[in-house]
Amino acid sequence: MSQYWAHSANKAGNKQTIKDHLLAVSRLINDFLADSVIGSEATLAGLMHDFGKYGDLFQLRLQGKAQGIDHWSAGAWEAILNYRSVAAALAIEGHHIGLQHLNKQYLSSLDPRKLVVNHPLQLRLSENDLFILRERMSADELVAMLPGNTKVDTGIESSIRRMLDIRFIYSALVDADYLDTEAHFNGDEKGKCYRKPGPALRAQQSLEAVLAHIENIRRDTMASDNVVEVRSALLADCLKAAEDETGLFTLTAPTGSGKTLAMLAFAMKHATKNNLRRIVFVIPYLSITEQTAAIYCSILADHFGEDYVLEQHSMAGFGAEPDKNITDNDGESREKAIADRHRRLLSENWDAPIIVTTSVQMLESLFSNRPSACRKLHRLERAVVLFDEVQTLPSGLTIPTLAALSHLVHGYGSTVVFSTATQPAFDHLDNSIRTHSKSGWQPTEIVSQPADLFDRLQRTKVIWDDPDGSVDWPKLSGWIRNNKQALCIVNLKRHAQDLCESLGKETLRLSTNMCPAHRREVLNIVRKRLKEKHPVYLVATQCIEAGVDVDFPIVYRAYAPLDSIIQAAGRCNREGSLREKGLMHIFMPEDEAYPSGGGYKQAAQITKMLLREVGADNMELDNPSFIKAYYRKLYDIAKPDMSSETNEILNFVRAGSFPDIARLYRLIKQDTINVLVPYEAMIAEFKSLSNLANRTGLTTGWIKAARALTISMYRPNNDDAIWDVLIPVKTAERKVRGGGDWFIYAVQEDYDARLGLVPSGALNTWIG
Repeated sequence: MSQYWAHSANKAGNKQTIKDHLLAVSRLINDFLADSVIGSEATLAGLMHDFGKYGDLFQLRLQGKAQGIDHWSAGAWEAILNYRSVAAALAIEGHHIGLQHLNKQYLSSLDPRKLVVNHPLQLRLSENDLFILRERMSADELVAMLPGNTKVDTGIESSIRRMLDIRFIYSALVDADYLDTEAHFNGDEKGKCYRKPGPALRAQQSLEAVLAHIENIRRDTMASDNVVEVRSALLADCLKAAEDETGLFTLTAPTGSGKTLAMLAFAMKHATKNNLRRIVFVIPYLSITEQTAAIYCSILADHFGEDYVLEQHSMAGFGAEPDKNITDNDGESREKAIADRHRRLLSENWDAPIIVTTSVQMLESLFSNRPSACRKLHRLERAVVLFDEVQTLPSGLTIPTLAALSHLVHGYGSTVVFSTATQPAFDHLDNSIRTHSKSGWQPTEIVSQPADLFDRLQRTKVIWDDPDGSVDWPKLSGWIRNNKQALCIVNLKRHAQDLCESLGKETLRLSTNMCPAHRREVLNIVRKRLKEKHPVYLVATQCIEAGVDVDFPIVYRAYAPLDSIIQAAGRCNREGSLREKGLMHIFMPEDEAYPSGGGYKQAAQITKMLLREVGADNMELDNPSFIKAYYRKLYDIAKPDMSSETNEILNFVRAGSFPDIARLYRLIKQDTINVLVPYEAMIAEFKSLSNLANRTGLTTGWIKAARALTISMYRPNNDDAIWDVLIPVKTAERKVRGGGDWFIYAVQEDYDARLGLVPSGALNTWIG
């Protein structure tokens, strides 16, 4: 055979040779990682990943004359045998089946002589004789292009650092392979057609746009002079710190001090100073992710195009393939549909200068073993990665997460910023982190005098009830009614429901039982009544602490972790406009109960322990040193470096098991589903989306249109009666009952005008 093919004919009738594909993939990888220490090893993976396609059985497969062919193991074994590259071998093997195991026993199982006898996937090798494959590759003049030496440690000792290096090699290989294969099948008679790449970061021009926007806000703000001065001081500190070299940073500033825009300004100036390529903003809550992306788009999209800021998460409308033939069927113009498809493609590999994403998307990708999740990781080299509300990082994941991020900074020339009003004492864990990443965790604080910012922005007086006492709902309702305007935050949905019933029908409610459109309507009413000085009572769960901008004169908060209490205080006298300080009252419900999982109850108990130790007058919620003391006490008791979850993950790290680590590293332990709900105020839109889903199934356009009417809920058990009222949205593959991620709620009467979606007896299904 004179020609060996990598891919079958495209729409123009052209097939792609293995030589063309391997050369193109290696060139793309070199573009991705040219300056990286792992560049040569990644190039080796690119040139060898389809080595097995030189086998006759694979060539027959392209003709439809064979099936069940393994074309990846040969290249993996060749990388080990002749190039001593374990990392390249795992990336090559994993580009179809996912990263597997970094240990001697598993790697030896890739020997073709063993696979011929017992293939774990019951496949046939494309060719058993490696000599034949080498000869054919040599005839294509590719052997001489293989790197003679790789720079990465080629041993099999596993660590968080080593595994992250392998994931980066894997990421570059998977992305390059996808891009070139896509270009071939999109090709025409002139040749391959590569997708249009995302725009480059224009950091200096972007900084100018951000600063102009901040100045417009300052000029038009209704905030007090003191708040304005604090925001200006924070911005000045961020711009000064941006002149530093890349590294680990913290940004500790009070709620309402303008962190969202100040961080963006820091990132732009820092990228200009250090020639960085990308800015990634990581946020734990979907509501803030959407809000932040909207702010950044409003500032930058008009100047640099809609692809400049990419919002990437489960609800961004990028999770499903668009219709194969782009039409106007879903109400979008052809031009807009094409633009949406392009943004979906860019989201697959984060090929955009500014990414706004969730903690789940970012952090779980760092520990994944799957091609789709890892594909974007190489884009994090020479990037600014900004984490907001970092106190939400689960305790059991702290050590592996910080070790991985430390290596991202020191191994890939990136910068990581941890921002929050309640900065955890992660440096207290430095010794534990150093056992997994030599650079440890010793960040530089961006704010020159954090205590001064907090002191100048003291807007709230806190009253602490006796933590050993309690108050019932009628008594609490009486306290609330003694005020004209008040917010009360409780820990559980059932607490919110009980309190609302006690307060009366005029009370407003905010929870994740309500779809985003419903929550926006409630917040619009609340803000209007607050502004016009009309009576308003709002009862909410913790969801209001996730970046919701409201400004009450008095807030009641059930005992909780200290960081939650501080976030609640950010909803009290937020703009500093009251003559006196706002008032926050901490109480203990008669029914003392907390959300399960995540250490919430333990952290709340430590808040009470601290109160007993120091007294109410010394609970300094505006003092960063006091907040760090709380976290040190929390770590001393919770011992995140010794937790069973941490130890289990680190044991699998030492064993080099990529699949087990991916399985265990979950920010949200329980699987969730998306449900389109029948919110009465938008019932016409609900019915239209339901009908459209029946006709077209799940599309990019449908997801985007459905966002305002969608809630997330924990996936019920298979035998749960709620499945009877959940209609699955059609996808390309029909799934069993309870499968899939998108559903339509069938019973309109179950959506309450005050409480949102509350199926009878299913209150514990919903996310708090």
